[in-house]
Amino acid sequence: MDRNQQQAILNDLAAGHFKETESGIYLPDHNLMASGEYFDRVNGGEWQTTCNLVVNEGLSHLLNVALGSKAKPAGYYLALFSGSTAPAANWTAANFAAVASEIVSLTEGYTNATRPQWVSADTTTNSIDNFGSVAKVTIATSSQLTVTGAAMLSNSVRGGTSGVLISATKYTATRTFQNGDEYEVGYRLSFTAA
Repeated sequence: MDRNQQQAILNDLAAGHFKETESGIYLPDHNLMASGEYFDRVNGGEWQTTCNLVVNEGLSHLLNVALGSKAKPAGYYLALFSGSTAPAANWTAANFAAVASEIVSLTEGYTNATRPQWVSADTTTNSIDNFGSVAKVTIATSSQLTVTGAAMLSNSVRGGTSGVLISATKYTATRTFQNGDEYEVGYRLSFTAA
């Protein structure tokens, strides 16, 4: 993909020339699909999979880092939230914590001081993920903790509003945790010609 193609994709994103589908964001003028999925499990149980939305800010960031002149951030981090609102293409890092009701408490949330880091391995395919080193948190709650979704951002600060929001998902079924539960989260991002 050359700079002209990259700029055309960025222009289409800015102008809203894309379709949100169950599978991801589809750019019809480029026959390109960006999709992702979150994998999660509690206490070493069975993995559950949920498709996500790669938001406009995330798509622009990925293109600018991979093919443009934007520097790669120090890392990417996973956040948990408890809100009932489904992710939208216009969500950003600046509004994520508020619109999604990010879980930021150390006593009614999880014990990590920061959002857990997403650590990927290089890929030779059209997908990249963190399954070699999934993110793990220990739940802290006096009764129960409800988690409705997860997101990936470039800022490690819980509740932080700087950086970039890459993607977010609202789980099809709410996750309910007890104190001391270990929760693992994985994420895979894919680009495919539709």
